[in-house]
Amino acid sequence: MKILFLTTAHNSLSQRLSIELTELGHIVDVALAISESAMLDAVGQHAPDLIIAPMLKRKIPEAIWSKHVCLIVHPGVKGDRGASSLDWAIMTGQTMWGVTVLQATAEMDAGAIWASRNFALSGSSIAKSSVYRRQVTKAAVRAVLEAVEKFQLRQFRPEPLDYSSADVIGCWRPTMRQSDRAIDWSRNSTMEIFAKISAADSTPGVLDTLLGKTCFLYGAHVEDRLKGPTGKIIARRDGAICIGTIDGAVWISHLKAKGEVAPQNAECRAVHSNFERRSCNSPPCSPSGIKLPATQVLGSLLRGVPEAPLAINLPTDHHTFREIVYEEEGDVGYLYFDFYNGAMSTAQCYRLRDAFLFARSRPTKVIVLLGGADFWSNGIHLNVIEASNDPAKESWRNINAIDDLVLEILNTMSHLVIAGLRGNAGAGGAMLALAADRIYSAFGVVLNPHYRGMGELYGSEYWTYLLPKRVGQARALKLTQACQPIGARAARDIGFLDEVFGEDARSFEAEIRDRARLLAANPEFRALLRKKHEGRMEDESIKPLANYRAEELERMKVNFFGANPSYHEARRRFVFKGNPPKAAPVPTAATTRERVSVLFGHTVRVGALLQA
Repeated sequence: MKILFLTTAHNSLSQRLSIELTELGHIVDVALAISESAMLDAVGQHAPDLIIAPMLKRKIPEAIWSKHVCLIVHPGVKGDRGASSLDWAIMTGQTMWGVTVLQATAEMDAGAIWASRNFALSGSSIAKSSVYRRQVTKAAVRAVLEAVEKFQLRQFRPEPLDYSSADVIGCWRPTMRQSDRAIDWSRNSTMEIFAKISAADSTPGVLDTLLGKTCFLYGAHVEDRLKGPTGKIIARRDGAICIGTIDGAVWISHLKAKGEVAPQNAECRAVHSNFERRSCNSPPCSPSGIKLPATQVLGSLLRGVPEAPLAINLPTDHHTFREIVYEEEGDVGYLYFDFYNGAMSTAQCYRLRDAFLFARSRPTKVIVLLGGADFWSNGIHLNVIEASNDPAKESWRNINAIDDLVLEILNTMSHLVIAGLRGNAGAGGAMLALAADRIYSAFGVVLNPHYRGMGELYGSEYWTYLLPKRVGQARALKLTQACQPIGARAARDIGFLDEVFGEDARSFEAEIRDRARLLAANPEFRALLRKKHEGRMEDESIKPLANYRAEELERMKVNFFGANPSYHEARRRFVFKGNPPKAAPVPTAATTRERVSVLFGHTVRVGALLQA
């Protein structure tokens, strides 16, 4: 069956649904619903049997829904209506929520119901974005697959929305405003503040004023032990700030300064708008409109606020903010790292490298690397790069930092290393996992092992060594050029992953612990280490790792410092959600319709391949 997705963005849910439906044999096309005309054109071009809207922020035109069955994936229980469903569910402390697949009609979210799935929701336990990527996505997949099966039967009649029905428990709610989200530091408890920020994360954030600076707040973490004056910043740690509350404290990991980006003068405009590869000599521009680590946004305003460091191997016996945690159980060391949205800045890469070196120094046999439940890693930190005085230089520092981390994992001969992917991985983050000896993933994980969508970025992380070694040169070329998501099962089938198990992060972690213990107890463990060492030495004799890195970085140097600004323009579009501050065009002869690229000895016309 031909299925067309009309979606505001091809996000994690849209990608997961596309993978699931494609694996069932359906032909899925994806069209970005940027306007009414774009939707009409997409329907005319693809002539679908069924239209699905996984994530849509605008109404489907009547000219489409009156002629085609259009299924809307709504993140709410039956009867719930409005654009802030999850926001209200988290803010009001709902313990059960759901996903409803309904048919598009003239009235928003009021169409007949094709399928629904409910799930447990601990009102303020995790951020809205995490609920969306975990519970909502899992429920949406099941509900959509049920609806598609019903559609194929051609005899199913969807259930009209009836508020008198016992199982219709939702209602219409207005779009949540900042006045609904506002924090009163003198009255709101820690958990109330936590719920408000969680309900607005990752968008739109909660508007507040800190040290005289108006910002949107994100990334809340409850603090059990630190206390201080209400509404005052009492500590900082790894980019986050800790604020006292009436009954404790709360960490805020990220801020976005409110206001327009306003370059200080003509020189500043040239540097920051035209992507010049030099530092601005003006006073630092306020990074308005960019979500960044809180300490980076507040900068010198935090003078005098004490650091509150926390060793990675201290027990996890209280609530606080920690990006990296190390635990041991017998002969196995577990290194957890959970970076906001999976992005890894230069500093974060080096902190994770140092943590890995600590784990490697321990008298254990196996090291398990466990990324976040939402994201394993998405590679270099584009927001931090964009906000730097010199994005090209910061890009270079960041890619070298993650390369240094990968190199240490690759050169580990004292342990076997397991990469455990509880969440999605993309770009350099997907390649980072390949440095491990065993790669395990939870069901439902989506991988995007490519870079070129970011303005023809070539990529590093030793991918030209690691990826072909796993999947073969031909498939490595296809994966990195096609720029398409791949599901966990397909990744296992081609050798990118070793095993896939666990329906959620908790069950996945339980099984990976069992596997790690068995590996450490394997009577042939020393033989496995010896085989690993011999294999690495053989590969090194054929082509040293230093050569792979040098070749990759030579290509990256052109991306960062060359005449073609494609990477810088694509990064800005990504950081500013498709609407970057106006920048003067940078004409260059290097900007052509097609560019010849050489990979693994194959000459590829990139433009032609991407069009295909």
